[in-house]
Amino acid sequence: MTAVPAPPPPTAGRELSNPPSDGVTNLRFSNTSDHLLVSSWDKSVRLYDASANVLRGEFNHAGAVLDCCFHDETSGFSACLDNGVRRLVFNYGKEDMLGKHDAPVRCVEYSYATGQLITGSWDRTLKCWDPRGASGQERTHVGTYAQPERVYSLSLVGHRLVVATAGRHVNVYDLRNMSQPEQRRESSLKYQTRCVRCYPNGTGYALSSIEGRVAMEFFDLSEAGQIKKYAFKCHRKSEAGRDVVYPVNAIAFHPIYGTFATGGCDGIVNVWDGNNKKRLYQYAKYPSSIAALSFSRDGRLLAVASSYTFEEGDKPHDRDAIYIRSVNEVEVKPKPKVYPNPPAA
Repeated sequence: MTAVPAPPPPTAGRELSNPPSDGVTNLRFSNTSDHLLVSSWDKSVRLYDASANVLRGEFNHAGAVLDCCFHDETSGFSACLDNGVRRLVFNYGKEDMLGKHDAPVRCVEYSYATGQLITGSWDRTLKCWDPRGASGQERTHVGTYAQPERVYSLSLVGHRLVVATAGRHVNVYDLRNMSQPEQRRESSLKYQTRCVRCYPNGTGYALSSIEGRVAMEFFDLSEAGQIKKYAFKCHRKSEAGRDVVYPVNAIAFHPIYGTFATGGCDGIVNVWDGNNKKRLYQYAKYPSSIAALSFSRDGRLLAVASSYTFEEGDKPHDRDAIYIRSVNEVEVKPKPKVYPNPPAA
């Protein structure tokens, strides 16, 4: 379908040169620099220097790439529609096949705490890999762990792994003992899960659905821990007296303040203060659906993928683009609570 160009809003941020030629599936900033890794339906994984607006490297796969993540500053991993899990070394243009699933690989996460790679697939399994054994697949594969349904989203914090699957299942693992989940949970949202992201402080996770809602969950199963959980509506608008609801595709936590951004099929990015249950900021509408979001390591930059996610089928849509926004503190810093003055004695 022919793309229809439309000018981005003036506050959208700086558009990256040489973007993917098809839908963006994910993007991630490095933990050590402003390098940005991007995966796409155009079968590519691209490495950018987001500050310099330079494409540093590119790998092309046999099928669409559904996810990517960094290993270190010059290498990363890809999860592919051809069932493959690969390590990509940008400096040398070298590609290692770590192994395969029995169906497309939807998610990939690298644990700096354990040195393991974790992949989630539509074959209803998680697999753990040791990338140091990349020269031989038998040595690379650490374990396979059955899931209740197809894996849709993964997130890591410390040794904790959260797995969100079809059927609204959520499994919580300790990476040091993957034999069974620490917790088997069900999403508190009624509709299909789209994204899960752990809180930077390690106390819980945010989970979004296709029905314009986000749930704020906590690992502590005590009554005191669970009383803190809640869900809220977002990415909706009223049209002719009717509520139009959009999927919430992306969640990204600010690394300094612990506030978080959400992106939806409405083309809107909102920033939230989860502790105080307030929206801090809403950016001007982007040309297309927000497919992915990532804050840089210091929180100064926000990468936004404005990329149609085919939620309404094949139709004319704006071209896929990646914007790099400079983040102002006022957009992401929690506002102090204002307490009313006590009455005069």
